[in-house]
Formats: sequence, structure tokens, C-alpha cells
Amino acid sequence: MSRFNTRERTTTYEGGAAFVRDARSELFLLAVVNMVGQETFYESADFRDARFRDLVRQLAVEDPEWTAGLLGWLRGSAQMRTASVVGAAEFTHARLAAGLSGHSRPVVDAVLQRPDEPGELLAYWISRYGRNLPKPVKRGVADAVRRLYNGRALLKYDTASKGLRFGDVLNLVHAAPDPAKPWQGGLFEYALDRRHHPDTAVPPTSERTLTAHRALMALPVEDRRAVLTAPDGVERLAAAGVTWEALAGWLQGPMDRAAWEAVIPSMGLMAVTRNLRNFDEAGVGDEVAERIAARLADAEEVRRSRQFPYRFLAAHRAAPTPRWGHALERALAASTANIPHLPGRTLVLVDTSASMDAPVSDRSTLRHVDVGALFGVALAARGCEVDLYGFADGVFHHPLTRAGSVLKQTEEFCRRIGEVGHGTETVAALKRTYDGHDRVVLVSDMQATGPVVKVDYDYAWGPRGWERRARSVSVSVSDGVPADVPLFGITTTGYLPAAIDTSVPHRYEVGGFSDQLFTMVDLLSRGHDARWPWEAGPESV
Repeated sequence: MSRFNTRERTTTYEGGAAFVRDARSELFLLAVVNMVGQETFYESADFRDARFRDLVRQLAVEDPEWTAGLLGWLRGSAQMRTASVVGAAEFTHARLAAGLSGHSRPVVDAVLQRPDEPGELLAYWISRYGRNLPKPVKRGVADAVRRLYNGRALLKYDTASKGLRFGDVLNLVHAAPDPAKPWQGGLFEYALDRRHHPDTAVPPTSERTLTAHRALMALPVEDRRAVLTAPDGVERLAAAGVTWEALAGWLQGPMDRAAWEAVIPSMGLMAVTRNLRNFDEAGVGDEVAERIAARLADAEEVRRSRQFPYRFLAAHRAAPTPRWGHALERALAASTANIPHLPGRTLVLVDTSASMDAPVSDRSTLRHVDVGALFGVALAARGCEVDLYGFADGVFHHPLTRAGSVLKQTEEFCRRIGEVGHGTETVAALKRTYDGHDRVVLVSDMQATGPVVKVDYDYAWGPRGWERRARSVSVSVSDGVPADVPLFGITTTGYLPAAIDTSVPHRYEVGGFSDQLFTMVDLLSRGHDARWPWEAGPESV
């Protein structure tokens, strides 16, 4: 993806040799790992957020088609919610500031994929640019509102904790109901009444979910817990759109076994995955646990949930009992089902330095090093011949069992963090571990320690004619393996300097947390043109 790098040299934050990326490559690699508002080891949240905004604004004017494609793909396939919402707002503002029309309305619509996101985009816009909303923002948000707003969405996302409620969004963008959805007019009116007159707002009779929910809310508190164990309790909660987040408030009591068992059938797989510890602590029964395990092992449901593979690793760590282990193993296998067979031998070298031990965001237990460990182990589990090494100041080899547990072997690798120090001697690690492999995958934040130098010689005209002179030449990561061997740098952070010189053949830099990383490595390794992921065609990655 970074094939447009220039050869202008700079240094990493640790002083190693690095290169300047072109704007598109820099934005792509930052966007796919950008948890907006998050501090990182080498860059502050403010610096990263400003860098992201500036790049979007620059390319919104210079290359709007490419930037629009990036933002739509970022929210869809890459599943980066906040970065895509921020990007769409800055894209629109930059084009308007430059006096340009077009592109903005569909971009705004495309990045809004969840019913709370129209409010998020408007809140961001107002915080930066005030309440005077331009037409592309109003129309793009209105398009999304007509597509996303329904009774269940209102119950789940139109809560008092939101600064902008559904009714506020409707007022700000003057959204009219979709003519193809005759029920939507009543829903919009109810959303407005619910915002401004909550005590007297009555849901339309056409909205069965809202009517059922209102009936449940009207039950006296002392009668509510009995609903959980009633023969039709599970169905009543589901029909009323009661989420697990709202159930405790409705009960005004603890989420015990009965509460969880009543709401689990209507929970999405992502919510189930995140609550395994709560299920165990509440003592959820074996029969219910078996149904949960069956859902986790269902490859099609895992695919539809669109969870990052690494979330199943986080769930494995959080779950206190072993009864979820096999199911999570199956879920992880399903989420990485598109891993191709890579012919020959693959060296996977994972950075275990101090900066890689940091979490990817302050809301996650996933660390940067987990990305690399899981990548290498999962690749081997799919039948590829993988040599997995960790490195910092030194290197360690981590043997793999092809038929072994991916989760267990990933955890075993991660327990070795700190074994060979805390630095980032990338070039030395590549030279020590490369042994005729067909490709090399380096997973790192790409902040190699430096400078690493070698002595080279050239000739210059001097007083005695042509003279042979010694000079010091800095060695980059790209020089760590032979020039004709594909080297893939998977960046987990998207820092400003580029450690790999991708302006030369067989050198690539990719990033992100999704299973598409495996596909990218396969296509580039086989010599296919490295098209951007949203570009049309069967070979797109």
C-alpha cells in the first residue's frame, strides 16, 4: 500500500534510519490503526489527531476520489468507527473551505453505519465548527438517519447519556421520513416527543417494539424480576428490545444468573464475547453455556459479527474458567478463515520492545505485541511453514506446534516479553534470523534503534588524483534481508517516520488489526500489483 514512498531520509524516534512517506501512504497507515484521542508511546494524542486531520484535509482537496474511497472502506471493511467519522467531517469542511463541491454528501452517509453515529458526527462538527451546518453535512446525515433509525435503534442508542439525542439530530438536519417506509413518520415524531416531552411521549401503535417496551417499563419494580423466569420471559424481553445494558436499570437490581439467562438469547455475538466473565461470575448454567459456545463456534455467525480476530484473544484472557476455551479457539479460526497458504518458508519477526507492550488504546487490553504474536501463530496454524522470533535487544526463537492451540501458543509467546531486553535492534535481529526464507514479515511499531552504520568506500578527485575514501553509511531495516526477498512491515501504530524504504522492489508496509493483513501479505508476496483495498477487482486487498 505504501508503494509511493519517496527516498527522502529521516530518522525514527529512536534514531534509526527511516524514510518520508507520500501523503496517501501516510494517511492510510495512520488511519487503519488510529484510535482517535489516544496517547501512544512516541506521539501524543493531540499530535496524532492533528496529523490525521491535516492529511485528510490535504487529500480531500488534492485527491477526493481516493480519500472518499479510503473513508468508506475504513468504516466498512476496516471497522474503524471514530477515525472514519472524524475523517468524513474534516473531508467535508476542507472541501467547503476550498470552495469545492461534490463528494461530501455520499462520504458522510457512507461512514455512518450505526444508529448513534449521526449524533457522533454532528457532535464532532459542532465542537470544531459550530452549529451552522452546511448542506452536505445535513443531507449526508439525513440520508443515514432514514437508513438507520428504527424502533430498536431508538431504544438502544437514544439514551440520556448522549449529548445529541435522536430528536436533536432530526431537528438539526431537518430529516424527513423515507417515503418507502410509511412507519418512519410516526417514529420520527415519537423521537422528537421523547426528547422534548419525555413524560407524555407515546410511541406509535405501528411500532410493536416500542409498544412492548412501554408495557414493560410500566410494570411495578417489584413485579419485574418475575418476568425473567416466566415461560414467555425471554420472548418478552426480546420483543421489547431490552438490551443487556438496560436490563439492570430496569430491574433496579443485580444481573444475576436469571437476568443473564433471560437476555443472552437476544445479545449479539460481540456482546456475548465481551461478557464471558460476567456469565461465569453469575453462574450461568451449562445448558446456556453450551448454546453460547455453539454460537462462538458457528463460522457464519462469527463472520457476520465482523469482529477483529484479536478480540477473541482478549475474551480468552478475560474469561476466568476454561469452558470457553475450545469455543473461542473455533471463533478465532473462523475469523481468520481467509488466511492463504504461503508457499515456502516465512520468517515472522515480532517486536517485543517496551513500546510494543503498551495497549492499542486506553479502552483495550490488546497490546501491540499481541498483534504480531497472533499473526505468526495463526499463520502457522493454517499450514504455513513459519519461523517465529521475538526481538528487542536480542532475539529468541519461539517453536510452534502446527496443530496446537492458537490461543495457548500466542499466550506462551507473549509471556516471553522482556526476555531479550527492551530495545528495538531491528536490523541486527533481521540479520541474525534470516536464513534463506522466501519472505519476511516484521511486526513492529517500526521505531528501530539507531543509527546502525557500515563502512563503505567511494572515490573522489584529490591532490594526488583519484583517491579511495571511506565513508559511513546508515543501514535501514530494508537492508536487513537480501534485496530480492519480499519484506513486509506490519505497522501497529502508524508513526510518522517510515522504517522501510518501499520505493524499492520487494519492500512493503501495511497496517491494521483485521484479518485482511494475511491477504495483503499473500498478494504482495505473489507479485500482484498492490492496489488499495477499496479498489474494484477480484485481486483487491
